[in-house]
Amino acid sequence: MQRLIKNIACLAGIDQDGKLRLQGSEMATLRCLNDAWLLIDGERIADYGEMKALPAVADDCEMIDAQGGTVLPSWCDSHTHIVYAGSREGEFVDKIRGLSYAEIARRGGGILNSADRLHDMSEEELYLQAMQRVNEIIAKGTGAVEIKSGYGLNTQDEIKMLHVIKRIADNAPLKVVSTFLGAHAVGRAYTGRQGEYVDMLINETIPEVGKQQLADFIDVFCDQGFFTPDETSRLLEAGDKWGMRPKIHVQELAPSGGVEVGVKHNAVSVDHLESMTDDDIEMLKGTQTIPTALPGTSFFLNMPFAPARKMIEAGLPLATASDYNPGSTPSGDMKFVVSLACIKMRLMPSEAINAATINTAAAMNLSHDYGSIGKSKVANFFITTPISSIEFIPYAYTTPIISRVYLKGQEIKQ
Repeated sequence: MQRLIKNIACLAGIDQDGKLRLQGSEMATLRCLNDAWLLIDGERIADYGEMKALPAVADDCEMIDAQGGTVLPSWCDSHTHIVYAGSREGEFVDKIRGLSYAEIARRGGGILNSADRLHDMSEEELYLQAMQRVNEIIAKGTGAVEIKSGYGLNTQDEIKMLHVIKRIADNAPLKVVSTFLGAHAVGRAYTGRQGEYVDMLINETIPEVGKQQLADFIDVFCDQGFFTPDETSRLLEAGDKWGMRPKIHVQELAPSGGVEVGVKHNAVSVDHLESMTDDDIEMLKGTQTIPTALPGTSFFLNMPFAPARKMIEAGLPLATASDYNPGSTPSGDMKFVVSLACIKMRLMPSEAINAATINTAAAMNLSHDYGSIGKSKVANFFITTPISSIEFIPYAYTTPIISRVYLKGQEIKQ
């Protein structure tokens, strides 16, 4: 079925000549068309243009009036942990009292706390909780999302998480990619035996994930107090044998050698980067690995923000993502991520929107179909209420702006 959206004040995020990612100075351009229309055919974008050249359409084409709203491609979110069991507001209070992320982890909180809860929760309840969060991010404009395991920390519970992610992918209207993150922390059963835990992941868990074809990517928390560069390399090599490409946590807590490992293994992205060095930036130049900043984490944990301005000025293709998880970023609001990118990382609004759409789609290998408005791309977009300019979106950081959400060409009723 065809749908024609008319009276669009600004059609933003238009495909820039088929580019699958924008880097450096390219990120400053957000291609827009004023006083526009957008034609959808089934699940994909058929055409767009100016209202003065509104096309003739079939009698059964559904006409949709944007009423002077702006149309943007749906946010893409390339780093989340939204399959988890319950919340961790007790640790939130600990942070207010002054405990660090690492101190909370050493006391048995953090990731291990979530793993304990997940172990006791049924797959059905885990799915129902996760779908509430999925519906929440859809309502906030997200149309493609990566979801990680990593709160299982043993083969059985990691597989349980990945089954839930697959069920979300099969039933939710947004695009979902799956990442195996068994190396998120060392499971309690292996306390003090990190090497044995890594061996177990390589010899038991990764092959089982691969046989069941449950993950598109593999991730490792390569950072101070977690997994070493050598362990990370071994895990990534094991995942590669089963077709899982790397997307890894690096340089969150300290310079750890993680960027070098990511580049060596041709990772799709290296994520966090709060402790990124100038050498890391140089290392990423000329590679296909996309640095991904998670400003919501820095905001919630009151820690430094990734050096986004430096990365763009060095010519890199910056992406941003939410890191939605129960411990360090209990929010999947990508509009807020865009605002933080502007306010705290000094990105211009056009750069921040490109980082949250086309580039974060590229950080999931999805930018051929998602992250911009282009002919034949998947019709994932949202219509705003009338706003004064694109800059209003990050400026009014808590103002609801979304009027209607469309995924695969269908309106998603909230």
